[in-house]
Amino acid sequence: MENDLSNYRKSYEKGALLLQDAPESPFDLFQNWFYEVDKFFTENENNAMTLSTIGIDGFPKSRVVLLKKFNSEGFIFYTNYESEKGKAIANNPHVCLSFFWHGAERQVIIKGKAEKIAEHLSDGYFKSRPKGSQLGAMASHQSEVIPDRNYIENKLKSLEAEYESKAIERPEYWGGYIVKPVEIEFWQGRPNRLHDRIRYQLQEANSWLIHRLSP
Repeated sequence: MENDLSNYRKSYEKGALLLQDAPESPFDLFQNWFYEVDKFFTENENNAMTLSTIGIDGFPKSRVVLLKKFNSEGFIFYTNYESEKGKAIANNPHVCLSFFWHGAERQVIIKGKAEKIAEHLSDGYFKSRPKGSQLGAMASHQSEVIPDRNYIENKLKSLEAEYESKAIERPEYWGGYIVKPVEIEFWQGRPNRLHDRIRYQLQEANSWLIHRLSP
């Protein structure tokens, strides 16, 4: 089977990113871009990001997770610590995050180190989740092989009955990671494939070295 996609083409013409307009901190630029995208492209799940890890089998693997918070330290998401990605991070905490906001013709690529956040922060976020999501986190031994769909559905029903009238505590195996960046690249699509690429690299004293890259 062969599918020729060589005629798939698009001209990117929605914006520009010039070096003289880049702020000193990449977090400021990320915040500006995120709020602009979230304002004008509300139909999208703009906090969706691709997380890439190096698995314990030595292969890279990417999957989409949801950004739940960002600040001047890094980017926070939540997951099962015993999942495939959790085991990969425990073995090698160097990860990559990437956002692709196709409506705005923008990408952000973040290299960094993933660390577990403080337990009380994971507790607070877990309590804010809908009850169904809380029980779902308890029902799923993420990434483990299961016999069929009924297995997980029945497990959820059992937990719903067990916790019908009592509070749900966060499982120890579930919580947040913060990815602390060492490099952030911003990509703005431009005509003729001459895209704008601005790269920030972390230096001593939390300063950032800024370069424009060839497309």
